[in-house]
Amino acid sequence: MSSNHETLALLLFSAFVVVTLGITTWVSRNRHGSAEEFYAGGRLFTPMENGFAIAGDYMSAASFLGIAGLIALVGYDGVLYSVGFLVAWLVVLLLVAELVRNCGRFTLADVVAARMSAPKLRVASGAASVTVSVLYLVAQMVGAGSLVALLLGGTSGAARVWTVIGVGALMIIYVSFGGMRATTWIQIVKAVLLLAGAVTLTVLVLLRFHGDVNQLLKSAAERSGHGMDFLNPGLQYGGSWISRFDFISLGLALVLGTAGLPHILSRFYTVPTARAARRSVVWSIGLIGAFYLMTIILGFGAAALVGSDAVRRSNAAGNTAIPLLALDLGGGENSAGGTILFAVVAAVAFATILAVVAGITLASSASVAHDLYATLHRPGRKQRSEVAVARLAAVGIGVLAIALSLLVSNLNVAFLVGLAFAVAASANLPVLLYSLFWRRFTTRGGVWSVYGGLVPALLLVLFSPVVSGGPNSIVSGVDFHLFPLENPGLVSIPLGFLFGWIGTVTSKETPDEAKHAETEVRSLTGAGAV
Repeated sequence: MSSNHETLALLLFSAFVVVTLGITTWVSRNRHGSAEEFYAGGRLFTPMENGFAIAGDYMSAASFLGIAGLIALVGYDGVLYSVGFLVAWLVVLLLVAELVRNCGRFTLADVVAARMSAPKLRVASGAASVTVSVLYLVAQMVGAGSLVALLLGGTSGAARVWTVIGVGALMIIYVSFGGMRATTWIQIVKAVLLLAGAVTLTVLVLLRFHGDVNQLLKSAAERSGHGMDFLNPGLQYGGSWISRFDFISLGLALVLGTAGLPHILSRFYTVPTARAARRSVVWSIGLIGAFYLMTIILGFGAAALVGSDAVRRSNAAGNTAIPLLALDLGGGENSAGGTILFAVVAAVAFATILAVVAGITLASSASVAHDLYATLHRPGRKQRSEVAVARLAAVGIGVLAIALSLLVSNLNVAFLVGLAFAVAASANLPVLLYSLFWRRFTTRGGVWSVYGGLVPALLLVLFSPVVSGGPNSIVSGVDFHLFPLENPGLVSIPLGFLFGWIGTVTSKETPDEAKHAETEVRSLTGAGAV
């Protein structure tokens, strides 16, 4: 990239950082330090504000950079991510949004604890939430590294490392000082910027082809190197039975995983009522639906205008397709329009990453403090001490995410998020649904459900081509993969439900019918909700 691109983009990066730090400083001066303030922003947000914040949390680097990149590289098969991420919101709306708001207080484990107060179950749920959050964080930070490496020299290893470290440091500051209120306003600002950027690029792509989508798709196929196969299913997931099962596994993970994501579920606690939570989801579905439709146009636009080979040369995983598309739409590398549009899109993508990592870090630090620390160490602590632990946890989680993201920097960010969704659907969703809907569910069933989904999911990833034995594996030169699929969801999600059922039917514990009835009434009516 030219020095003009670099200077303008860095100025816009800096402007966003200054604004978000200003929001954090303003909020930190007006907070009173309670757990409700830190974890849920005082439950003061309106459905529209929370809907924009949810959309901001969900429209991550995987959405803006990863999905468009995959579509630019593999065509039709990459569209699965757009469809899966969007359809997942129907599960959230119909099954969990209102019920979670009524039954919980701050975290996913609160919903389970509404029926069963066993500490080991809360610890298991908290550990699973932290694991999912860290995996999701890694994906966002890999996107940040790819973006700035492109900006500062294409494959600059040093730029990638320092960018990841810088993003980690900023997310720690946002969470530690601003809590949920600052994080929410950052998400709202970011959602507006991202939607404006996506609309601008989509309009420019359609104008380039005079509104003829058919011509856009034909041009994308011609420049993809795969001909019309680029527009048909099977380019990535149709070569063998293994790849087809991988396709099914990924689809399950994307559709079911959203309902188990801790940073999404925690958003429902920032509004005052369950009705407001449901209206928040309706707002977010409209925003997210429009955005994911635009990612399809942008992905094929990148293939048609930039070319799949050029995208792959810039970043093998396709994470830089959108900035390269912006450069072309603006008039090319040495044009003023190209410089401005590239810098704006790069800044929006960077803002996207900063906002999302703040939300995920807050959710994971809340799980550490509210679920793990409060359960294992000092049950009689004051609320303020729990918040202090959450701030310290944000530091530890940030350091861990930095280290892991540097290790897997060669993987596509949408693919990495697919793994996080698989773990969420395997470990969090079964225990959540069983707790809400199964009258006979017991403590043992809850613990077995969490670990029965979490442990197999992690082990299957460890022994999959993602880690070794594949062309883009994390560890090169060795092959210890035993599981053929790249996404574990097809196996680990049913195991989570199966172990929950086995643990319940083999338990000697007598289910508390009265407690279930109380939880059922509370979840459906909101009576007694916090």
